[in-house]
Amino acid sequence: MPAQLRQRPISFEPLPQFQSTRLLDQLRERIRMLHYSPSTEQAYKYWCRAFIRFHGLRHPSTMGGPEVEAFLTYLAADRCLAPSSHRQALSALLFLYGKVLGQQLPWMQEIGRPVPKRRLPVVLSVDEVSAILRQLVGVHQLLARLLYGTGLRISEAVGLRVKDIDFSQRAIFVRQGKGGKDRVVMLPTSLLLDLREQLGCGRQVWWADVESGRAGVEMPYALERKYPRAALSWGWFWVFPQDHHATDPRSGVIRRHHLYEETFQRAFKRAVTAAGIVKPATPHTLRHCFATHLLQNGSDIRTVQELLGHADVSTTMIYTHVLQMGGGAVRSPLDQL
Repeated sequence: MPAQLRQRPISFEPLPQFQSTRLLDQLRERIRMLHYSPSTEQAYKYWCRAFIRFHGLRHPSTMGGPEVEAFLTYLAADRCLAPSSHRQALSALLFLYGKVLGQQLPWMQEIGRPVPKRRLPVVLSVDEVSAILRQLVGVHQLLARLLYGTGLRISEAVGLRVKDIDFSQRAIFVRQGKGGKDRVVMLPTSLLLDLREQLGCGRQVWWADVESGRAGVEMPYALERKYPRAALSWGWFWVFPQDHHATDPRSGVIRRHHLYEETFQRAFKRAVTAAGIVKPATPHTLRHCFATHLLQNGSDIRTVQELLGHADVSTTMIYTHVLQMGGGAVRSPLDQL
């Protein structure tokens, strides 16, 4: 186990009985009941399955603190996992024992969490962002411009609905962002025409689905039962729809989803390589660039915090590192020779 650990209390609450009998099905059932995100569900299932396989397919109810310690030590010492991934694996196992198996054992309180080190984000210059955008075409270029122009996360951008864009007020409403929070960001003037054209193309896709009797998109929570026809409406349709129908992994329903994040990530990676940029840039880098360039242009850090949706301004402060670097910051004594 890493030397630097931090302890955190674990709360236990009475939970309803399971409908499933298999352990991983119970894990999925509990995650969905507590409204965890699909990505968290996928990660927790991965780590719990890896834990079971590491101990020769033994049932977790027959194991405890020593086995969890052994698995976490293996991840840190042999697989050299980063502290953030190490914490995620620990969180998955504590969820399994606390929320699924219903155990409240002393070792769960005593086990520590590795403290992640604060890392500086990768930030591109304005010229580098422009070079990447020139390598992208069509909807991928529009999506990249949207990420850089608004600071949205990629999941928030591809999940935009038609009703979330307000052209009259030049605003974009982000629904159920990270942590389930809503917020409002600006709609860049330079995107108005292109977004209208994108909505025009999307409306043709939506109308084709209506004509073929295959209309309907995923709705949050129980809105599909409360408003049965809302999923068929144009307002709830995706701004960036996928070009084909697919099976919903949770419900098994075949319908049209929004553009896949992985599709854009691959296109962005090819654009970075074609632009000759060696920095490890990803679509999330555009969010870092948005915040850093706003601060460089004199925007207030509290405003940037609100636009990014950060709960604490200390998270936004990480972007001020660029202000202490470069030609406008402290001069090196070498330049005075």
